[in-house]
Amino acid sequence: MTTPSPAADAHEWIRVRGARENNLAGVDVDIPKRRLTVFTGVSGSGKSSLVFGTIAAESQRLINETYSSFVQGFMGTPSRPEVDQLEGLTTAIVVDQERLGANSRSTVGTATDANALLRILFSRLGTPHLGSPQAFSFNVPTVSGQGAVTSQRDGRTVKEVRRFEQTGGMCPRCEGMGAVSDIDLTQLFDETKSLIDGAITIPGYTADGWMVRGYAESGFYPGDKPISTFTAKQRDDFLYKAPTKVKVNGINLTYEGLVPRIQKSMLSKDVEAMQPHIRAFVERAVTFQQCPECGGTRLNEGARTSLVGGISIADACAMQVSDLAAWARTIDDASVAPLLVGLRDLLDSFSSIGLGYLSLDRASGTLSGGEAQRIKMIRHLGSALTDITYVFDEPTVGLHPHDIRRMNELLQRLRDKGNTVLVVEHKPETIAIADHVVDIGPRAGTAGGNIVFTGTVDELRAADTLTGRHFDDRAAVKSEVRTPSGAIEVRGASTHNLQGVDVDLPLGVLTVVTGVAGSGKSSLVHGSVAGRDGVVVVDQGAIKGSRRSNPATYTGLLDPIRTAFAKANGVKPALFSANSAGACPNCNGAGVVFTDLGPFSTVSSLCEVCEGKRFDASVLDYHLGDLDISEVLALSVADAAAFFAPGATSVPAAYAILQRLVDVGLGYVTIGQPLTTLSGGERQRLKLAVHMGTKAQVYVLDEPTTGLHLADVAQLLALLDRLVDAGTSVIVIEHHQAVMAHADWIVDLGPGAGHDGGRIVFEGTPADLIAARSTLTGEHLAAYVGA
Repeated sequence: MTTPSPAADAHEWIRVRGARENNLAGVDVDIPKRRLTVFTGVSGSGKSSLVFGTIAAESQRLINETYSSFVQGFMGTPSRPEVDQLEGLTTAIVVDQERLGANSRSTVGTATDANALLRILFSRLGTPHLGSPQAFSFNVPTVSGQGAVTSQRDGRTVKEVRRFEQTGGMCPRCEGMGAVSDIDLTQLFDETKSLIDGAITIPGYTADGWMVRGYAESGFYPGDKPISTFTAKQRDDFLYKAPTKVKVNGINLTYEGLVPRIQKSMLSKDVEAMQPHIRAFVERAVTFQQCPECGGTRLNEGARTSLVGGISIADACAMQVSDLAAWARTIDDASVAPLLVGLRDLLDSFSSIGLGYLSLDRASGTLSGGEAQRIKMIRHLGSALTDITYVFDEPTVGLHPHDIRRMNELLQRLRDKGNTVLVVEHKPETIAIADHVVDIGPRAGTAGGNIVFTGTVDELRAADTLTGRHFDDRAAVKSEVRTPSGAIEVRGASTHNLQGVDVDLPLGVLTVVTGVAGSGKSSLVHGSVAGRDGVVVVDQGAIKGSRRSNPATYTGLLDPIRTAFAKANGVKPALFSANSAGACPNCNGAGVVFTDLGPFSTVSSLCEVCEGKRFDASVLDYHLGDLDISEVLALSVADAAAFFAPGATSVPAAYAILQRLVDVGLGYVTIGQPLTTLSGGERQRLKLAVHMGTKAQVYVLDEPTTGLHLADVAQLLALLDRLVDAGTSVIVIEHHQAVMAHADWIVDLGPGAGHDGGRIVFEGTPADLIAARSTLTGEHLAAYVGA
């Protein structure tokens, strides 16, 4: 293992001593500054805990402490990481894969400031002239009115009424959303029933509950008669009446029509944050369609008709960014020359990181994790700052081998400007460009958390670590491929950039859909395959859950465990839930106690009553076999599977779920471990395990190799084979060449991205793709297998 000399200049190294975040086992490591260092190791080994949870977190915490206590109160300063000593830290900028948010008002343009520059441009050059930049903003309404203004005049306080007017670009019909919603009333109630008989079918509106009683006993219509018998006036009151005070059983209530009430209570909320049954209802009851007034542009008529060079700001935002950059070069006006330079440089940055196929009006919530990470890179590429520590989380996620080369060049550019670049990565193509490698392991969870190697890439290849042994692994093309049992027919697919695609996706085999980023892979699969009967999609969407959520609760594993404990001890199952009757009264089942220190970071400390076990002491007197519920939740998946296997403590339902978790390579994860501590790869495989419990005919997997170590890819391929051999068709959107080589059938889209893609450029076996070498994928796959 290569380590720096003790006499080495301390200013040239980031020194970490005694790091213990999550599973890190008191790690000591020295990381060279102004170099590109790649951190490797299996998923869950502790890479993110070291790089993000320790180094980046402490850097950002120290920066926050330079602000006043008042300002810190608004910043949510994180707590100090578990580490003895950190030296040589510089300002850290984290460029991670967190989505840009599902806020429906956020677009690629608003997230990158491109819209702000365009608004200024159109406010200066647009004809007819509209005035300020906000006249082109779909987030600013046009409002007018009057208000009182207090001023001092000759030592006297004078109150005046002044008119004000704000001219914004928001479409008044859709309020800048680009779409209008329509509610399917048949999903709200069964009109053959009366209210007291349960006519309302909205989740939470039970016939004997207060919300329904407020309607049934409001006096505006008969609560004991079917809704179909209501008069037009009664039906209107039931559905749309404005808030009105009523008295029900002597209690004053505010009555409001059913439609506006659910619009406020449900439809105004973030759908992704809803409980599953609420989300399912909203998706059934609400349909969205393009706003007929603005045509989906979100802008009012004035903003849509003010032109620069023959196009409106709506036209500009709808263009592919690479085309918009070309248009920006046609504008030549000295009055806005500095603005044009900034706009052109920004738009060129999109293309330089492989995102030239996007449009500025693309909703930011629809971007993949990899696309979101690259969007965040844009603001840093032109920065004049140096000696910054840039921290990246698998920047190659979502990238075709052709695009990885470009990403590598960007990472090297950041380093060459005098910055320290820290990258958590699994792809050998990016590990290969590292100046320094830190390998963490040897395995994951409690079997990881140690530095097993530091040194150069050549030294890693010779090292006896899991990464070193598998660094040059290459999957071979199968000598025989499976015979399809049928096909999913796709005809005339035109979602996003797809150009009327016709393709047959074979059933009964492993099909890989590939192509450069932005070629149309996800548009084809999610737009034309997902949603069909028998198709289950495991995508890259984040797992929703609080710090109380864990694999046991997320997979449903806790239910049969609680039932088994209750049956063995003759008590109710709720006692064995830390979120219910069994919770420790001191920490309410959290295991930790949080202390708010005002402007300083909130401090969490182990609960002194339950010692972090989360349960009331009386609950821990009950056992299943030799273990109490807290001890069971502390088991790894593999150990829990052995505990609940056929035998003295057999729980078949729990065992079946645990076996699926083992199958996806999560045997080392603790079943009570908070979901917030799982790595990206672990969360993806957890979702896959849950879906494996369904009766699916077709699995659609979206980049299942995300977060997988080189040594784990073979295990994933074996899992995919087992799924197919068991009679399930598997369609995988994937860039990893090992998965391509292992496929029975490949569908390659391209040849480029955006409007340069959207076509099928190859269909056939991997061997035929390699032999033809007619596409970028074919060229890279041929090089990968050494053909």
